[in-house]
Amino acid sequence: MPVRTIFRRAPFQRALGLAWVIPALALVGVFVYLPLVQNFGFSTLKWDIYSGSQEYVGLENYRKLIGDPVFWSSFGNNLLYAVVSIAFQVFGALLLAALVESIRSERWRRGLRAVYFIPSAISLTVAGLLFYFVYEPNLGLLNHALDAVGLGRFGQSWLGQGDTAMLAIIAMSQWQGFGYSTLLFAVAIQRIPSEIYGAAAIDGTGPIRRFVHVTVPLVREMTGLMMMVTISGAFQVFNEVMVMTGGGPDNSTQVLGTWLYRSGFVRNNFGYAAAIATVLFVITLGVAMAQLWVTRRRRVEW
Repeated sequence: MPVRTIFRRAPFQRALGLAWVIPALALVGVFVYLPLVQNFGFSTLKWDIYSGSQEYVGLENYRKLIGDPVFWSSFGNNLLYAVVSIAFQVFGALLLAALVESIRSERWRRGLRAVYFIPSAISLTVAGLLFYFVYEPNLGLLNHALDAVGLGRFGQSWLGQGDTAMLAIIAMSQWQGFGYSTLLFAVAIQRIPSEIYGAAAIDGTGPIRRFVHVTVPLVREMTGLMMMVTISGAFQVFNEVMVMTGGGPDNSTQVLGTWLYRSGFVRNNFGYAAAIATVLFVITLGVAMAQLWVTRRRRVEW
């Protein structure tokens, strides 16, 4: 084919590729970026969504956020949720996946993966309702189990006290999501060439040192991805709190998502809710950008 013909076709091919990309960009712009811009505009209003009245207040909603104790306690609950989730669903799941993948029997490995994954197949709403009855103070499974082993004095109203309610919700969410994280780490460990483990065994490296010096470094991309997903998910918690406590008692289990909902649709302060949504977006975007930067710098090359 003549060189001149190739150069004539190149602009046409670029234009054809652009024609395929433009519809996707338009959809992303309309359904993702435009709502983000609109939400920031809403956050500058005092807006009664029932009467439709709007009043421009500038950054007043953000100033209210700074002085709102419920907002800060909600942020603290999200932060606690993120820390516990990283400990269990990232580092704990990695350790469990390494233990499962170290079993020689393929049948046992498959069986354990299925057992650990089962809770993840249950929706958060159903899991929340299930644990609501587990934590029930009179008929709940947890207090009865404590009675059965002679620890009945520790039984209490787990969801009815501010000191224990948030921890009880977090415990339920870890049970529900732990198996999924374990399965993802198991897949990452399976991708590590067996020759590397073989060489480490020949050098006399024990299982703990193999885990620390071989497994952990070679799954760091998955670890980075799981940390990003876990932290972002921790700041988007909503279903489990609404199902189990609705933010109570006395706002002790409010998270940013539930406080946003209550501010907008219960207290009828939609502009303030939009300000909370903007803060949520900035937090999750910052976490995602930071984690992507770290992961890109520490990419594993085979």
